[in-house]
Amino acid sequence: MGSDLLFAQPSWLSGLARTLDVAGQFDEYNESPNGEVANARAWLSDWRTVGQFLADAMNAFRPEPEGPATSAR
Repeated sequence: MGSDLLFAQPSWLSGLARTLDVAGQFDEYNESPNGEVANARAWLSDWRTVGQFLADAMNAFRPEPEGPATSAR
């Protein structure tokens, strides 16, 4: 998972055409009404990514449940 909210996801045919595009004419970006909205969307996407990384890390190191408790009497 990455933070690529502002970049459009081109089709495979568009990707193939970009290999020959030395002038950068096929560059596409997702549009926002203004820079503030674009920035807010990018920040939100970044923090969601950070949250997902933290959740994955916490799940990876979750202690295994112990068996039935035994008490020495």
